[in-house]
Amino acid sequence: MKSLAQLEQLKKEMREVLKIRDGVASGPWNYHVMVCGGAGCISSNCRDIVTALKAELAAKGLEKEVKVVLTGCMGPCDMGPVMIVYPEGTFYRRVKPKDAATIVEEHLANGTPVRRLLYRAPGSTEPIPKYSDIDFFKKQHKVVLRNMLYIDPLLIEDYISRDGYGALGKALTQMKPEEVIATVKAAGLRGRGGAGFPSGMKWEFTAKATGSPKYVVCNADEGDPGAFMDRSVLEGDPHSIIEGMTICGYAIGAERGYVYIRAEYPLAIERLEAAIARAREFGFLGQDIFGTGFNFDIEIRIGAGAFVCGEETALLTSIEGRRGEPRPRPPFPANAGLFGKPTVINNVETWANIAPIILNGSEWFASIGTEKSKGTKVFALAGRVNNTGLVEVPMGTTVREIVFDIGGGIPRKKAFKAVQTGGPSGGCIPAEHLDVPVDYDSLGQLGAIMGSGGMIVMDEDTCMVDIAKFFLDFVVDESCGKCSPCRIGTKRALETLERIANGNGKEGDIELLLELCSTIKQTALCGLGQTAPNPVLSTIRYFRHEYEDHIKEHKCQASVCEFKAAEE
Repeated sequence: MKSLAQLEQLKKEMREVLKIRDGVASGPWNYHVMVCGGAGCISSNCRDIVTALKAELAAKGLEKEVKVVLTGCMGPCDMGPVMIVYPEGTFYRRVKPKDAATIVEEHLANGTPVRRLLYRAPGSTEPIPKYSDIDFFKKQHKVVLRNMLYIDPLLIEDYISRDGYGALGKALTQMKPEEVIATVKAAGLRGRGGAGFPSGMKWEFTAKATGSPKYVVCNADEGDPGAFMDRSVLEGDPHSIIEGMTICGYAIGAERGYVYIRAEYPLAIERLEAAIARAREFGFLGQDIFGTGFNFDIEIRIGAGAFVCGEETALLTSIEGRRGEPRPRPPFPANAGLFGKPTVINNVETWANIAPIILNGSEWFASIGTEKSKGTKVFALAGRVNNTGLVEVPMGTTVREIVFDIGGGIPRKKAFKAVQTGGPSGGCIPAEHLDVPVDYDSLGQLGAIMGSGGMIVMDEDTCMVDIAKFFLDFVVDESCGKCSPCRIGTKRALETLERIANGNGKEGDIELLLELCSTIKQTALCGLGQTAPNPVLSTIRYFRHEYEDHIKEHKCQASVCEFKAAEE
């Protein structure tokens, strides 16, 4: 692909063929059947569904009229395996291979949707045929997940049909590097990996830094329990990451990029490897991209799954072939990052925002969200909620809207108790703050953080002491041990929580936890240690009475803690 004109021509041709996925009958097919191919649905045998559909279509001579596509994660994980049939946008959930014959016979051959496989809202018996009419979908605003319902992640042509690589072509042929950086800065994009540092500012620091070569790094080491946003984007839309990283390479003067991804994500690795190979074939990676003389390529580095390697300096150390341990800052990666050279490092979700910003402009992106938190945020909604899965909403959307409008509320009519945002580094938001807008500043004021986007919902049957113990146990296990506040302090805090949970808590334990956690936050070397106390501090802040019940009354309101030691 040597020119923007060639790209536009290919996009035009592909759009004509794939118009059916936008609800317009076109091309040689009567239907496109998009089967969710996210990791969750694959574990539920969605590939067998694809095989069964193709076999039934062939048996009826319809294989040239119906196109079956294994796409990325569609979002509603608890309903899987799921599929969408275009052009109507009919949504089927909990599909099994044995349903293929019925779908082909009734819907694809005769045009009548299979009623028993249609979605029904909690408490309702009336089916909702179209996915666009289901609250889970219609209340979202998709920027990062813009392609997840529409493309085959293994076909670069599908990505191109939806403006893919158009932003790269625009940046390289119509914009100077400093203009690209200025656009990202003006958009107000903040890093989606947890800390929320302004991305454009990070790019600018790196572009101005002395030292060569410079590097672009994608942090795909997603380790929070219950988080699967980055994995799903890599599985369902890998080219968006390649395009975003390449644009950054042009902006800062880098020719090499690395994607650091944990080994537990084999499907994401497989699809990213295929996407990189296809991008090279089409000339979007490699030498003389778009005939501009700009060179850029990307390599994959696979991590062993250490949670600490999600911290940027530990990640860079791991890429360099050494044990993944954080290092003191400053210097920051923008000045001395990978191999001691200037480096931009962002997570998967951040990179997926770049192409839309370049194509649509900074004002478009800045119009979404709040004054200080622009754009959208992807959350992995999990726990005690009816509709679990991947959701994307504008910054500033309230917890209530996410949990009850999109998530469908709490199962079995249980009472909402709290939601944990930010995983082991985050904090609990109680029912009294259900209407808090989800943005960086508002969550910070509540003692929670945005984090990478995990959102675990808890109901009345959850013990908050047990929740704090669970997350701290995870941190103790994942601590690299380099600094004593994290290595020793979190272990002592966990021992105190365990004592409280088994009935041996004593007066002064709450104060001990508060003092210990404060010291850890102030003295730990990296973000893992500095944020490790957050679940403990936030649960004490909002649910201190539960700690007191455990200590003074040997009572767990949720009947989770058994107090074995106390009974003895």
